[in-house]
Amino acid sequence: MDSSEVRRRFLAFFEKRGHAILPSAPLVPENDPTVLFNTAGMQPLVPYLMGRPHPAGDRLANIQKCVRTTDIEDVGDNRHLTFFEMMGNWSLGSYFKEDAIRWSYELLTDEKEGFGLDPKRLYVTVFAGDANAPKDEEAARVWESVGVPHNRIYFKDATANWWPAVKGKDAWTGPTGPCSEMFYDVTEKGLGDMTPSEYDKADEAGQVVEIWNDVFMEYEKRDGKIVGKLAKKNVDTGAGFERICAVLQGKSNVFETDLFSTIIDVARTLARDTIKQRVIADHIRTAAFMIADSVTPSNTDQGYVLRRIIRRMVFNTDNRTLDAEQIKKFIRSITNIYGQTYGTLKEKEDIIRNEISIETDKFIRTIHLAEEKFKKMNLNGQTVTGGDAFMLFSSYGLPIDMTLELAKGINAIVDTKGFEVELKKHQEISRAGAEKKFKGGLADANDEMVVRYHTATHLLHQALHDVLGEHVGQKGSNITPERLRFDFSHGAKMTDDEKKRVEDMVNEKIAAKLPVNQVTMPRTDAEKTGARHFFGEKYGDQISIYFVGNDLATAYSKEFCGGPHIKNTAELAGPEGKLRFRIAKEEAVSQGVRRIKAVLE
Repeated sequence: MDSSEVRRRFLAFFEKRGHAILPSAPLVPENDPTVLFNTAGMQPLVPYLMGRPHPAGDRLANIQKCVRTTDIEDVGDNRHLTFFEMMGNWSLGSYFKEDAIRWSYELLTDEKEGFGLDPKRLYVTVFAGDANAPKDEEAARVWESVGVPHNRIYFKDATANWWPAVKGKDAWTGPTGPCSEMFYDVTEKGLGDMTPSEYDKADEAGQVVEIWNDVFMEYEKRDGKIVGKLAKKNVDTGAGFERICAVLQGKSNVFETDLFSTIIDVARTLARDTIKQRVIADHIRTAAFMIADSVTPSNTDQGYVLRRIIRRMVFNTDNRTLDAEQIKKFIRSITNIYGQTYGTLKEKEDIIRNEISIETDKFIRTIHLAEEKFKKMNLNGQTVTGGDAFMLFSSYGLPIDMTLELAKGINAIVDTKGFEVELKKHQEISRAGAEKKFKGGLADANDEMVVRYHTATHLLHQALHDVLGEHVGQKGSNITPERLRFDFSHGAKMTDDEKKRVEDMVNEKIAAKLPVNQVTMPRTDAEKTGARHFFGEKYGDQISIYFVGNDLATAYSKEFCGGPHIKNTAELAGPEGKLRFRIAKEEAVSQGVRRIKAVLE
């Protein structure tokens, strides 16, 4: 079953069962400052899982674009990726364990409508219970009722069967609950019945792979602690699209599927080692999707991740180089695979090639100097000090993971802790801080300042149109409780007069105490209202529009948006009415894209 058929069957299966099919949200969350990218299918839906009504209804399904870099060192094995797609279906108080489990089983095993997997190769894990929630006997009973033998159902603790997984000091905030995971036997002869210890060994050996997960969201966490139950019992299910394709295509790893075959062909011309070929293929695919979603290489946030990925890709080529023709072949292959599903890849094909070429050329110019410097340090079998590692990073642009690879080749070790100390001391980019952002946790949709800044971005967007012209288009945004950041298309640096006019317009609307309203309507009607939205993005059939003003027709600002928002622009002035909107910084992000950072103070 090729990937396009997997995609079609999944969406058709849940559409037939009353689910509205949603388009993928962009990789960069609009109003979640705690993560750089959407790392799970449910992230864009958190406000709705917390109780807000969704305009498309209470049964939803989609395939969401995601990026995770916590496992970047594992990319190259049979399953880890930086960019991946997550298949998921959700119930917002509509159904719970019985229907979720029954449909999961049908989707995986039904030969006509589902994936037709052999039920005799299926194993299930459920939550064993702890101080937070009881043993999930109910889920186990449902699994038995659909045909999974009792001795193939294994009870696991919260590190395995609670979402998000309870590990270390991760301080998750948001919806949470026990989960039930499905695993599939991928061995040639089949493993048959296994004791719990035998199953654990098979899992560790990769003989069974996770192919589905049902999360039963009943609880709310704040800063890592359960504070109570959600208003409604929700279901959040999902599976890695690439992993499902690998299983259905009888492949031992995701890089042998039709999602990667032609990309790997190009990678083979750049590296002899299989692992390096996979790293190159993974990273070029991730870079393409990031740039298509308006991320550009930089030294901070999403741009730093993109820069790091492109550099790792070049570093893994045998000759530490990548030319324009090779990049063209890569991007053409990616658009051939994904272009019909994600139109922005085709629309931005030239931009993607150009951004990768520019960043690659910059790195190639410095990488050879860094390697020569490293050789001259003559550290065979010795230790690369934190100071030396930082020097290679700050002076030559050599990321620490690449220094680790160079050191491995000469049997040397790297003082990574010393490197981190030097990094912080010189107030450079905190790699540790960036990684923390990937670990999870979601912005509190009830955070007062986040909600205010979100509404302020709408006023800013419209004011930029009024001052600079209709060519202005939103390229991205990021909001924290301290400030808003807004990227937009514009070909020149804003003058002091233009910035002041924008500030004055926003402050005028705050002083006018305009109401902020919301309306939901069919997409065709929504597009006729003139509400601003991302052109080229796919939207669902029902659209939520937020508008500033008394009615939609005469509103000052109107945009396709899922919220959250304040009720009146007067709230932007704060409880004492003294806060004013101020542009703190205006700068270039990339060619034709500017960035504003603004505050309410």
